[in-house]
Amino acid sequence: MFDYESLKPWLFKLQPESAHTLAAVVLRGASFCPPLFNGWTAKHFITHPSLKQELFGRTFLNPVGLAAGFDKNATMFHGVQAMGFGFTEIGTLTPKPQEGNPRPRLWRHIEEESLQNAMGFNNDGLFRISHRLKNIYPFSTPIGVNIGKNKITPEENALRDYTTLIKALHPYADYMVINISSPNTPGLRDLQNEEFITRLFAEAKSLTSKPILLKIAPDMSEDQAVSLCAHAVESGADGIIATNTTIDYSLVAEPEEIGGLSGEVLRERSFYIFDAIARELFGKTTLISVGGISTPEEAYRRIRAGASLVQLYSALVFKGPEVVEEINSGLIDLIASDGYASITEAIGADRR
Repeated sequence: MFDYESLKPWLFKLQPESAHTLAAVVLRGASFCPPLFNGWTAKHFITHPSLKQELFGRTFLNPVGLAAGFDKNATMFHGVQAMGFGFTEIGTLTPKPQEGNPRPRLWRHIEEESLQNAMGFNNDGLFRISHRLKNIYPFSTPIGVNIGKNKITPEENALRDYTTLIKALHPYADYMVINISSPNTPGLRDLQNEEFITRLFAEAKSLTSKPILLKIAPDMSEDQAVSLCAHAVESGADGIIATNTTIDYSLVAEPEEIGGLSGEVLRERSFYIFDAIARELFGKTTLISVGGISTPEEAYRRIRAGASLVQLYSALVFKGPEVVEEINSGLIDLIASDGYASITEAIGADRR
């Protein structure tokens, strides 16, 4: 075991992407060192009857998941579980392998406890990742697969990229996520329109019975976000994930003029959009909240607003793996303090 606060100054001397690569090596190694894996899991993986729920045909032992973008290539499942996450969302992956955008493409905003990334869907591609998933699925905790189009795929052929991925990957996913909200693939956010969503979900639902969710951006008006998500649900979406990163660079003191911001600066904007969507769609579909979640109180705010699950990524960088244990332990206390026996009673409490 180690103290992350003591290690963080040394990690922050590395370029952010180099630090992430080092973390990935350690987490991949968990599957090859059972004593380390078992010890970390015993310490960090929190479960309790009040946290357990059934979704997408799987049992979620706790509601805190790893957001897409961290384990892009489906190589870290054992390490992610050892950190305490109740589920993992891998990707974003594309049909063809791609290197992503030129480096540097990941930056820390230390004072704001936020990240800025312009990664550009760097991933190993469908062929290699599908083999990894096939070898591990079903895993002991649920797996989500986040999918996007290749950068070189023109907008008029984007539908083919998504359907190719759904067709190949749905046997190895507990749910799938349509990502048309990343700011790092040119033209991708242009697909956040009702015509494309109608065509996409019509095709997707003919290919699989697995749940398919839509992930949206925070950089649209409340009315636009609600209208788009409601249309997606009417078209067959099984849930909404809100939100992806923001391109509002005014939120940090020294921004890069590329990529999307995540972490603490995204918290209120993400909640604002999520809350608006939940007012319209809670009880009609499954809602997952992500963006600026780093404390039990913030996770519980999202749950009371209507989130069945929450996700995080940037909090790992600034608070370390202990943050997952802290959030889950805190949720147990918060659920009990409100007089609920289960998280399912707390979900959407502010909507009732």
